[in-house]
Amino acid sequence: MNSGIGKRMGALVKDRPKCMTPLLGGETIISRQLRQLAALGIGEAVITTGPFEGLLQSHCREQKLPLKLDFVHNPEYERTNYIYSIYQARSLLDNEIVLMHGDLVFSDSVLAAALSGASDCMTVSSTAPLPQKDFKAVVQGGRILKVGVEFFDSVLTAQPLYRLSRDSWRRWLENIVVFCESGRRTCYAEAALNEILPELELKPLDVKDDLCCEIDDERDLILIRSKMADLPKE
Repeated sequence: MNSGIGKRMGALVKDRPKCMTPLLGGETIISRQLRQLAALGIGEAVITTGPFEGLLQSHCREQKLPLKLDFVHNPEYERTNYIYSIYQARSLLDNEIVLMHGDLVFSDSVLAAALSGASDCMTVSSTAPLPQKDFKAVVQGGRILKVGVEFFDSVLTAQPLYRLSRDSWRRWLENIVVFCESGRRTCYAEAALNEILPELELKPLDVKDDLCCEIDDERDLILIRSKMADLPKE
């Protein structure tokens, strides 16, 4: 999901989408994500776009990875949230899915763990401090019961990296369609997820101190570059 404006990044997004922010070694956030997906055998990526649509498409294709790339533009990216970007892309999303935000940086081991598990999962950390304004997951009995920024009881820090079976994803997508077609297009997609989570078995994938963080501002970028420099050679 790459349709956001990323206004907290300031001048870093004045001429490019946030997902094209440079990391280390000539990689951007999205080029790194795509490389990691291709390395683990993913064959297709659906990429939602907002500002700088053409630039993002060119950048992704220039990576020359063995991935089929589908781009879906959200023409209302300035007035809607990513729930509406998913709605726009719904015809391309009828399969088992790895769902991630375009500003998320994670280690190879995190993605491998998400893909190798037998159950639906979302990445969480039992060691990271709880954020005030970012995602947290309500975890009870080994299941995720709610995801959102507003929860603070029985929660772990959560990051928007999901691995979902086709059936689970279709249930979430069906509710996303309900939300968007009833005019609820500015909330997080997790608002639609929370309504159907009692029907699912979404497990927390605890990555603890392994790298799995969103870049929301320049301070995050500096911190994540530092963490990447300490990773084993990938």
